[in-house]
Amino acid sequence: MSGLGYFYAGLFFVVGLGFVVLSTTAARILNVLLLRRTSTPAKRDTYESGEVALGSAWVQYPLAFYIFALLFVAFDVDIVFIIAWAVIFQNLGWFGFVEITFFIVVLALGLVYAWRKGVTKWI
Repeated sequence: MSGLGYFYAGLFFVVGLGFVVLSTTAARILNVLLLRRTSTPAKRDTYESGEVALGSAWVQYPLAFYIFALLFVAFDVDIVFIIAWAVIFQNLGWFGFVEITFFIVVLALGLVYAWRKGVTKWI
């Protein structure tokens, strides 16, 4: 990247940051001056999915749900790699076949490990 390229990248960053700061500041000023709205305890209250929070404690989900979701995301992203590999499979030859086999074996070992730890079981 040339020096001019860095200049344009920096200029783009500064203009974007300036836009965010300017629009946020303008929204706050318009909110307070024109609409006479200020922050109230009701506005600062926790609100999630249309339900009012009861008490001060959050609902704690079991850790297994979080780990199961991470497992899903990991395998979902890995499918993208496998599809990209399949597109260029003919160009890779045996080297590509060995690499993807190793990749799938590692994924399978990870799934077996998660299965043995009980991550795939719902409560």
